[in-house]
Amino acid sequence: MLQIVFNEISAAELSHLPVQVQFQLLEALNIQPDGIDDATLEKRFGVLERAGKKLYRCRAGEYRIYFAVKEGMVRVHRVVHKNTFQDFLVRSNLAGEEDAALAQSKNFWQLIDEGAKTLKVA
Repeated sequence: MLQIVFNEISAAELSHLPVQVQFQLLEALNIQPDGIDDATLEKRFGVLERAGKKLYRCRAGEYRIYFAVKEGMVRVHRVVHKNTFQDFLVRSNLAGEEDAALAQSKNFWQLIDEGAKTLKVA
């Protein structure tokens, strides 16, 4: 079984959502142990890369899950409403494809790093 680890921020973001939405998000993520290679993940999810960091974006209804795969675990960095990043893109005047624009934004990576600092893996 594949382990999915939420940092404190993403766990809090998820916990504020209705239970039915939480289940929908986890169902959309649905990564099997044999599907954690880059090629499989890149076919299913959006990819954001910058400075050697790679994140995947899972779109699930009105929400987005930003996660990485490391040491055989799915590490969820953020769970956000789609309009959160849409508003971010508009305010930042970022042009182009959403993934490419986010990957180039230092503000986005600061948001991800903020969540990564709270990740506690036993």
